[in-house]
Amino acid sequence: MASTKATSRRKTAGKGAQDAIALLKADHVKVQDLFDQFEKARSDSRKLSLAQEICMELKVHTAIEEEIFYPAAREATDDSDLLNEASVEHQSAKDLIAQIEEGSPGDDMWSARVTVLGEYIKHHVKEEQSELFPEVRSSNLDLKALGQQLLERKQELMSEFKGKSNNGVSARSQRSTSSASHSL
Repeated sequence: MASTKATSRRKTAGKGAQDAIALLKADHVKVQDLFDQFEKARSDSRKLSLAQEICMELKVHTAIEEEIFYPAAREATDDSDLLNEASVEHQSAKDLIAQIEEGSPGDDMWSARVTVLGEYIKHHVKEEQSELFPEVRSSNLDLKALGQQLLERKQELMSEFKGKSNNGVSARSQRSTSSASHSL
């Protein structure tokens, strides 16, 4: 039944739609670039800005994977172990994101948390791209239709996050950075 649904979805997917795996890989590249920029940043205000963007991008990315991609991949591949590991990795990332959002660049462990988050994400991306994505690509899953679903949900979440005044980082972080920049 699942493969019949996937096959019929494949036939109805719009031409020109971005494939789900391509969309997720593009997110991976963007976030890695943000982590690279964070490592090179010198000012607290730049680090805060990058951390805000990293956190927003990762929250959106994990949401679309958990809400749409992982359930579809689970149905298409029956690889529960790999998907369970991915879910645990997401939870670890979410815990660090929360700590980053609650802190500020002036905190002793704040930059270390961003760096460790980057290392977690790098490991997670490597597993997804070398193990999960090839399994999904070889399944009957309609990746173009799934990509469209991911894109629509991503746009919706990005609008929600960008609409929030703090961009996902606490007002405390913004005050601390502002105070720190005035004292320089």
